[in-house]
Parts: sequence; structure tokens; C-alpha cells
Amino acid sequence: MIKLKLISILFLLSSGMWASEWQWSVQVKSLVSSETNDYPRAFLWVPTGCRQLKAVVVGNHNMLEEGIFEHSIFRKEMSRLNVGIVWITPGLGPEWDVDKTSGWYQRILDQLAAVSGYDELGKVPVIPVGHSAYATFPWSFAAWNPDKTLAVISLKGDAPRTPLTGYGRKNTDWGQRTIHGIPALMVMSEYEWWEDRITPALKFIENHPEACISFLADVERGHFDVSESLIRYLCLFITKAVKYRITNKDVALKSLDPRKGWLAERWWPACTTRNIPASWESYAGDKSQAFWYFDREMAEATETYYLQSRGREPGRFLGFKVKGQLVDYKPASHDNFRLPFVPEPDGITFKVRAVQTDSSRNVRIVDGQEPLLERICGPVKQLDDTTFQLSFYRMGTKNGKRSGEIWLLASLPGTKRRKGVVQQARMVIPVGNTLGKPQTIIFDSLPDCSEQVRRISLMARSDHQLPVSFYVLEGPAYIEANRLHITKIPPRTAFPVKVTVVAWQYGNAADSIRSAHEVTRSFYIHKVQNNANK
Repeated sequence: MIKLKLISILFLLSSGMWASEWQWSVQVKSLVSSETNDYPRAFLWVPTGCRQLKAVVVGNHNMLEEGIFEHSIFRKEMSRLNVGIVWITPGLGPEWDVDKTSGWYQRILDQLAAVSGYDELGKVPVIPVGHSAYATFPWSFAAWNPDKTLAVISLKGDAPRTPLTGYGRKNTDWGQRTIHGIPALMVMSEYEWWEDRITPALKFIENHPEACISFLADVERGHFDVSESLIRYLCLFITKAVKYRITNKDVALKSLDPRKGWLAERWWPACTTRNIPASWESYAGDKSQAFWYFDREMAEATETYYLQSRGREPGRFLGFKVKGQLVDYKPASHDNFRLPFVPEPDGITFKVRAVQTDSSRNVRIVDGQEPLLERICGPVKQLDDTTFQLSFYRMGTKNGKRSGEIWLLASLPGTKRRKGVVQQARMVIPVGNTLGKPQTIIFDSLPDCSEQVRRISLMARSDHQLPVSFYVLEGPAYIEANRLHITKIPPRTAFPVKVTVVAWQYGNAADSIRSAHEVTRSFYIHKVQNNANK
């Protein structure tokens, strides 16, 4: 009973760490995505108390970007720094088109500046962030936009100018471009470790001593996950970039001199002793095997990150059970486990259990610790520690690559003696039920309202009497129990503000009812007029 209560507490804590509000969006009409055969959409979030943006984080829809950008810790820190966030789905493509890509991103920022009222958005410095296939994008953005790039964050993918791009093809030739003086962070996880990925970073520093390249080994973690510890580290890195590079909103970004920063030794697998981090001039270790950091706090935060894992032994393994059966382990595939979609009678709820196994992943073992299971990405919400439910959201139901793909993560924290362990799994669902009786949603239009309105009841029905669900595509709002909750609106917002709500019904294959076409309704929030100023 105590164990079950602990699992429930951990679930509630983890599930409460995610936000989903994006106040504005624009279509990116510069290209048509191969994932949807439609224009991508760029979403903007601005801190609700922000009067002047200092910078903006920009990322595409790969995997980890979304979870980081919506995490409550990340949003809290970006609020403190007055930094906005832009997320683009589907992504604009991981390869850098030397003739087009810079213009695409600038037009997105200019469009979002116009619709939001934060007209500085097109001018403030950018922090490009990319994971895996998109991990090359931040380096390319900085090389083509050095005066506009505040910092670079490449997550679990690439070194600058690497021959091993995350997207698997030839890297873009930079020509004579450089990223000198721009703080940049490369992250690679312990459980995806590949020495050939870190070597190009060290070689780049050797060839470009003016470059400010930091590195973090995400110990006891994998390629497909982002921990709270990593999010806090990223927040510290961004905080330092704002502190050291933005001196005045009307002055150019300050170029950093790596010789005025600190050095810390690169991470090594099975490392037992490390050189002490120190200022660049005082560092006693081999500088060719060290990375740059802003200052003492950043270097020591990196060492502390590594310290948690030192001396622990590996050797724990995780698997998954569906309907009481262990799912086959596929070591050669990037997902390792392909979970079957076996829904409950409602057609959208399903159960998955994470378990400890032996090294074969075919035999369950029990040692007193229960793995935690959580969402990585995809159209799903978690109801309890083993129960999930399809939950489509602003990505929509028409993305052939992503609307039908759910990624889950099992994890066990480390102990005094044993390393923590993580394991990803993928579930493919039908993008929609296409066989059986057709279904239609009736969803009336939504009237405009004033900024003083806080909640709006949503009512829609299916002609098969099945429950209809909703999601917010854009606007300062979220949905809870079929009620639309209007959130606090940032102070410089351009009114009226558009809110778009989408109704969906997945149907039920067991009852031979097709998925309904989504129904979209938009309305506007109007500013309350001050009578004294009329």
C-alpha cells in the first residue's frame, strides 16, 4: 500500500509539471510540410507578466523540444528572464537551406510580433534549440545569424560542423562563417554515448579557440528523455547567457572571450577521478580535453551533475507489459519496444505497465522498486501510473508521421549503489478509425467575450452519442472537464485575441464507428474599454 501511494504521488508530481498554453500562432506559408501536405504552424508563448521581451527561444517539433518548452520549471524561469518561446510544428526541416532558412525564421518572428503586440519579437536575440535530427539546426542558425544568436543549445545530437548530423546526411558547409563569442551547449546522454560525437566538438575548439563551447553529459539518462535536472541546467545556461550578453536592449550582444570563462574536464564513461574546474588561466588539466563554461557557478553545476552518478554500478533493465504480457525487446530498433495499441471498450483508453527485467528483457524481476512511466510526446494523456488515454492536441489529427505515434518513458532513479535507468517505447495508433459507420460532430459557434470572462462551457455532440473531446489550438486558454479557462493575458497584448478550439471524436473500431472530422471554432477576446478614456 505504501509503495502504491508513493507511485501515485510521483505520478501526480510529474503530471503536474507540464503547461500547454500558447497564446498566439501563425501559419508558415513559406513552405508546405511533407508530414501534413499543409503549412506548418508557429506558436508563441509570452510570459504573462512580461512588458518587454529580452530574447526568444526557438525550436521545431522533433521530440524533446515540446516537453521542455511546456515544462512548468522552464516556463517559470523564462518568465523570470522575460524570454518568450516559439515552437513550430511540423518542423521546417533539419537541414539548413543557405538561401531560404534564415528568411523563414525571420518572417515567423515578424508575423508573431505583429499578431501578439510584442513588436520587438522580430528584433530580440534568439536561442535556437534542437533535439536529435534537429540538433544541427541550432549550430547552423548561429553560423548564419551570429549577431542575432544569444546562445545555442544542441540536445542529444551534434557538435558544431560534425560529419555525424542528427538527420543522417551531409552537414551544410559554413564557408568562412564562425560562431566566435556565442555561448553554445552540446548535450549527450550516458546511455547514447558515442565517442565519435564528442570528438568533433573538441576538434572544433582546437581549430576555433575563440569559440565558447560547453558540454554536458546527461548521466544515467538516454536519447529520448528530458529530466527535471536537465531542464534546470538548461535554465541556468540561458540565465547566464542573458546575464553576460545582454547589457542594454539597444546595444549589440556582447561577444564573450572564452579565456575569461572557466574550464571543466570533459566527461568520460567509467570516470573515477576528475580534474578540478578552474578559470581558463588557472586550469591545471589538459585544455584539449576540457570545455568552456561561463563562470565558476556553471562549471561547478556541471561537476555536481556528474557527481550524483559517480561510483554507482550499472546493470538494471526495464521492460513493458500490455494485457499481462511482456512486450518483445527489439535491440536493433531505435524505439526498442513497440507497444501494441489495445484499447478499452471506449476505444481510446489503454493500459501499459513498466517493469524491471533481467538483461534479456524477457523475464520480470522484482526488487522493491517500481518503475515510473510517463509521456515523452504524442497525442496521449496519463490518467494514473498505468492508464493512458488518446488526447489529440494542437498538432492535430492529420500529421501522418506524428498524429499516430506515442512515445512513453519508463525510469528508475539511482540508488546509493545502482545507476538510474531509463527506457523508451513507441506505440503506433491508427490516425483515425476509417471503417464502419460515419460520424459527425455538432459544435455550435462560440461568441466573442471580454477579457474579464474567465470560463466558458464547451458543448458539442456526436450523432452517435459518443463523448466529444476538445483541445485549444491557439489562444490564452486551456481546457479542463469540457470548460475553457481563459488565462492571464500578457500586458502588451494586441486586442482582440483569437482563441481557436477544436472538437474531436475518435470513433470506436470495436463498434464500427469511424472517427469524426474535427470541427474548429474561433472567437475573439476583446479588451474592456475604460470609460474614463472614452
